[in-house]
Amino acid sequence: MDPRGEDITVPGEKTEEPTFGLPAMWIEEANREEALFRGYTVVDPATVITTHITEVIKDNMADLLSYAETQKLLDDLDKEHQKLITDMIPTQISMGGVQRTLQNLLAERISIRDLPTILEGISEACGNTRNVMLITEHVRARLARQISDQNINDQGVIPIITLTPQWEQAFAESLIGQGDDKQLSMQPSRLQEFITTLKNNFERQAVLGESPILLTSPGIRPYVRSIVERFRPITVVLSQNEIHPKAKIKTIGQI
Repeated sequence: MDPRGEDITVPGEKTEEPTFGLPAMWIEEANREEALFRGYTVVDPATVITTHITEVIKDNMADLLSYAETQKLLDDLDKEHQKLITDMIPTQISMGGVQRTLQNLLAERISIRDLPTILEGISEACGNTRNVMLITEHVRARLARQISDQNINDQGVIPIITLTPQWEQAFAESLIGQGDDKQLSMQPSRLQEFITTLKNNFERQAVLGESPILLTSPGIRPYVRSIVERFRPITVVLSQNEIHPKAKIKTIGQI
């Protein structure tokens, strides 16, 4: 792969890097030294295959969490947490609701190992709503430290790309419906403009070796994510509520 994003001149077969979808080239072992000399990033086949399989598993992790697996996760918790589960299920939320909340987290590659905190967040949110999406958003805010740590780069900061106030307003004004029934209704041409701008920004950062997150306001985060996941699912979309107060951030761009 060329870290500068330019055409690769070493002979080989064109392909696509599995994690970020960047242009790449399969080359013969005999051309390895020449590729390194020209400043290309060279990765051995075993690492590429392992990375690709890992990405496939992560992309489908939510589908692997069945109802039975969810029940087993709850049954395996300590006795001190069983009281919370008994109080919460089924009076506040069904087992299926818990399963869907966990699946929502996994779909965006958020670990569910801290199950007690997740369940506490679900219980808190159920006091205000039964909407699984809104419950998930509340749980994500409770997991702010974990989510922030997960997105820190080698320099110990979270690189972020923000939305301009104009795009923030455009998304907010495109929400129709009341309460739990809100949906995004934006003109297709406007959506395409957003998609093109975002893709160009993130691909440019990927070429520079950056993997920034997209930062939005809490009210529009799930709707922005629903658009982004269709064409660039690897992109992490966070709200300000999910950035821990002690986390260091670095703004490297704006859309």
